Amino acid sequence: MSEVIELLQQLIRNECVNYGTIESGHEYRSVETLQSFFGVQGEVFEPAPGRQSLIYRIEGSDPDAPSLALVPHTDVVPVDPAGWTQDPFGAEIVDGFVFGRGAIDMLNVTSALAYAARPYIRGERRPRGDLVFAAVADEEAGGVYGAMPLVEDRWDLVNADYLLTEVAYPPVSYAKERSVPVAVGEKGVFWSILRSKGTPGHGSTPFGSDNALRKMVEAVHGIFSEHMPVAIIDEWESFVATLDLDDDLKSALVDPDQVDGAIERIAANDPLFAKYVHAVTHLTISPNMMNAGMKANVIADDAKTNVDIRALPGMDRSFVDSHLYKAMGNARDEVDIEPAQDLEATVSGTHNPLWEAIADGVEHVEGHRNLLPILMTVGTDGRFWRTKGTVAYGVGLYDDRLDFSTMLGLFHGHDERVSVESVERTTRLYEQVFESFLG
Repeated sequence: MSEVIELLQQLIRNECVNYGTIESGHEYRSVETLQSFFGVQGEVFEPAPGRQSLIYRIEGSDPDAPSLALVPHTDVVPVDPAGWTQDPFGAEIVDGFVFGRGAIDMLNVTSALAYAARPYIRGERRPRGDLVFAAVADEEAGGVYGAMPLVEDRWDLVNADYLLTEVAYPPVSYAKERSVPVAVGEKGVFWSILRSKGTPGHGSTPFGSDNALRKMVEAVHGIFSEHMPVAIIDEWESFVATLDLDDDLKSALVDPDQVDGAIERIAANDPLFAKYVHAVTHLTISPNMMNAGMKANVIADDAKTNVDIRALPGMDRSFVDSHLYKAMGNARDEVDIEPAQDLEATVSGTHNPLWEAIADGVEHVEGHRNLLPILMTVGTDGRFWRTKGTVAYGVGLYDDRLDFSTMLGLFHGHDERVSVESVERTTRLYEQVFESFLG
């Protein structure tokens, strides 16, 4: 068994599950694992007990050379074992796949980055520019106990011109030619809390009552029912141009008035890819948690709904709130919007040394230089660096056993897995990227 696969297995088995609470995560377990793997003590950043991030900063030989940060995370989302065919924290290898929570998101990349960076961290190789390795906590809950305070409080330690993190995507099934997707940006995150107030009373006499839940249900029904705003961005147009689809469908995919019909056509054959297409062409709003009242026979005097909102470039908080108020209809005056997180979309350009280094690495491993810039629908820690001016990408190499659509369904899903070959290919890619960029 290769060392990079053994490291991946151990990180999965560490069970650093992030429930979004300060006492969850336990990322210190993987900090210990990584320090043992490197054989070198790094700097531990711990804004809350057990919520540890591990940082190494290796000084380059040329102070004028560009710096590179590697920013994987070590926490994973919760899991329902009943939906799995394998132990989600057993990290067993079945038919060439490593099964486990975090195998795709993103412990595969964490392991590959760590393995490729180890010679530099150990001093066996000297990078031309500064190299930062930061394995961070709490990515799955917004980085509040990880990347966010790390960038705010220790920019001297983690600043960099360029950055590699997630997401590493497999090739797109519909592409005209084999290309390696490179995540160049991500949608903005505008998580919100909706609140409504009412007057308590006995549940047996609801006539004329001032029920907070009624107001909330009306508001949420409107949000679910209202058409989500469309935006066709440059990155999406470039993406569609690479697809091997009929001209009518391609034309519809970049037309705001026709894109919804095009998505329905795609969904008939590939519902997972249709989800991605919808997400990268729309403001998406998903009310996911609702709480109200105190007891079954007491009229609710308060109600709360947590809403996941992802916005495309150009959509800010005022745009989001305007749509919410419109969607809530008559309930808009009875429901307050409380911002929980405001992070606008971030996108990095592609004409720079790291982009060329990635192309060099892909050419060395795969024999071509076809890179496909894509926008992520999810949030990553890369956004904290992008807001500081850092160019940030996510990239990896996969074998043909896992396609783009299938992988999308594994994120936070059952039977999350990654092939051994894909992890080893991704590791070779990183080694070549480092050779080109840092050598």
